[in-house]
Amino acid sequence: MPEPSDGRGADPTPGADSTPGVTPGPAGTRFAEVRWFEALDSTNRYLLNEARRGAAEGLVVVADHQSAGRGRLGRRWEAPPAANLLVSVLLRPRLPVAARHLASAVVALAASDACEALSGVAVDVKWPNDLLVGDRKLAGVLAEADVGPEDRSPIVVGIGINVAWPPRPTSHQTAQDDAPPVGKEESPRLGKVASDLANSATSLLRESGRPVDRARLLERLLVGLEPRVAALGSPGGRKAQAADLQDRCSTIGARVRVDTESASFVGTAVAVTVEGHLVVDVDHEGPRTVVVGDVIHLRMAPEQGRGPE
Repeated sequence: MPEPSDGRGADPTPGADSTPGVTPGPAGTRFAEVRWFEALDSTNRYLLNEARRGAAEGLVVVADHQSAGRGRLGRRWEAPPAANLLVSVLLRPRLPVAARHLASAVVALAASDACEALSGVAVDVKWPNDLLVGDRKLAGVLAEADVGPEDRSPIVVGIGINVAWPPRPTSHQTAQDDAPPVGKEESPRLGKVASDLANSATSLLRESGRPVDRARLLERLLVGLEPRVAALGSPGGRKAQAADLQDRCSTIGARVRVDTESASFVGTAVAVTVEGHLVVDVDHEGPRTVVVGDVIHLRMAPEQGRGPE
C-alpha cells in the first residue's frame, strides 16, 4: 500500500488537527479508502461520525497521533507521534446482534496474523480485546456501534498496535525501568509512561529487534481481515471465526477474575461460544457465559500448560 498522499482539497473534519492523506486500500478488499491523519482526537470517534453521515463499509482511518485515544472502560493510551499503528475500520457486517463481539475478534485475529508475518513474533489473543506477547500487551481493540436491531448496523473497530513504543531497553536499563533517558525530543511525561509500561506492555520493535513499517502492517492487516469479515455473513463462517478465536486465545485454560458491571467472580476460562463470548467455570457455581466484562489472568489451571502465569 503506498504512503498516504497530502490530501489537499479535502474538507476539514471536526476533531481533526490535520487534513488527511487519502489512498486506496488493498486491491480485492472492501477497504476502498484509507484516510491517514497526522493527528485526530480519536479514530473511532471520527469513523462513528462518518458512519452516521452514511459512509460506506470499508472506510479506514489512521492517525499518527491521537489526543483522546482510549480503550475499554475509558482507559487512556499515549505514545509518541508516528510510533504505533492507530487505525479504525468501518464495518457493516451481516451479523446478529448477539454475535457482535465477533466483529472485534476478527480484527484481533487479523492483526495477530499480520504482526506475526512481519515481525516473526508469536502473538496471542486475550479475551476480550487484547493482543499479548507472553504476558505483555502488544495491542488493544475497541469496538463501538450505535445501538440498533439491524444486522447491518455500522460497527467501528479500532486497534492500537505497539509498533515501536514502548522502545527496546538499553543495556544499562533494568527490567523494572527500561524507559530511555529523557532527551530534547522526548517529554518527561512520555519517559514516565515508558517506565510505567515496562512490565505490562511491549512492542514489535522491542520483541523482534527490527523495525516494522506501519503502512505494510496496515496493508497486511486489511488483506487478512477481508475474508474474516466476509465469513461473518454466514452461521458456518461465524462458527469458524469463533473456533479460531478459541484456538488463539491465551485466556482459555487460565484462572481468571472477571469484573462485570454487576459482579466479580473467579474461575477457569474453558471455552469461547459461537457468538464469541467467554465461558468461565466459576468456582463453586459452574459455567457462566461472559458477554461483557474485564478479564484478569491469574494463573494457568493445573491441567493446562499454555498462556501467561
